[in-house]
Amino acid sequence: MTPDTEDTLAQMIRETDDPLRIVGGGTRPVGRSTGQVLSTAGMAGITLYEPGALTIVARAGTPLAEIETALAAENQRLAFEPMDHRALLGTTGTPTIGGVVAANVSGPRRIAVGACRDFMLGVRFVDGAGNIIKNGGRVMKNVTGYDLVRLMTGAYGTLGVLTEVSMKVLPDVAAQTTLTLDGLDDVAAIAAMSAALGSPFEVTGVAHDPAAGKTRFRLEGFDSSVAYRAEALEAVLAPFGRAEQGETDWAAIRDVTAFADQPGDVWRISVKPSDAAGLAGRMGAKAVQYDWGGGLIWALTDGGDLRARMGDFSGHATLVRGAADAPTFQPEPAPLAAISAGLRHKFDPRSILNPGIMA
Repeated sequence: MTPDTEDTLAQMIRETDDPLRIVGGGTRPVGRSTGQVLSTAGMAGITLYEPGALTIVARAGTPLAEIETALAAENQRLAFEPMDHRALLGTTGTPTIGGVVAANVSGPRRIAVGACRDFMLGVRFVDGAGNIIKNGGRVMKNVTGYDLVRLMTGAYGTLGVLTEVSMKVLPDVAAQTTLTLDGLDDVAAIAAMSAALGSPFEVTGVAHDPAAGKTRFRLEGFDSSVAYRAEALEAVLAPFGRAEQGETDWAAIRDVTAFADQPGDVWRISVKPSDAAGLAGRMGAKAVQYDWGGGLIWALTDGGDLRARMGDFSGHATLVRGAADAPTFQPEPAPLAAISAGLRHKFDPRSILNPGIMA
């Protein structure tokens, strides 16, 4: 099923009681949803782009590359730096903006500018009863009642099928550099990353690769500003070693390409940076990588339930790749699970949209 208009999509949903597996470009098959494939790829195209207002509106099936090309022509960008899962998951196809929003996909720059959710202005979607719903608009403002824009961002299609999204964009940067410390263990690396993030020098990426022994700190902005902040940040990092300045492939860090060709399950764990090193030590993982200053851990394992090995912890662990006999998403506490189930029933009373994906 590949509708090419919102009305056609609404009619398809109204006329079926069968479960539907919602996909965009098919590049992020996270979760265990079953059912007939319903693709949003037929609803594509940029419907409004106002560079002066830093706003873009596009249909859900619009390829991400098309949006990034249009923005680059005006020296603008999606500042939240959406990850490309294709290498890590071994998928093909074309990432779409609807898929990015549905999964709230964000990259290393999240620590500085926020996640995809923080750039959302408006959505249009079709709920599980076939109703066309619009929420938000083209400007950021406070809301009363449900903030459906942010509710839909990261809902993985369980509340409705996105048809159009409106987003805030930001200007691109003139210069970028990376400072790198060598040879730090996990505890020292997290301390160094925390020091950088606590400084006034606007670090836009902090990551640690234990296997390579590299701890990296990204600075972006105008040339003179980057040069000044790099020198100042070197002084902040001096207690941890001498930081070398150079270029780094942040797309590889964003996409976790180091795990792409290695067998095993891949987990994404969101925790407090102060807990990260101790938690990683309990994982028994083949390899780990840290992003977001230690707030995000990527773990490559031989299989099994990583949550059981870690025990109780404050955070969320998501099975991104693999066949472990464990829920894909972090099980919710009973009160929160009841709220989530109630929301899904309200928006999808027949439970036909991506059923089981949250199980």
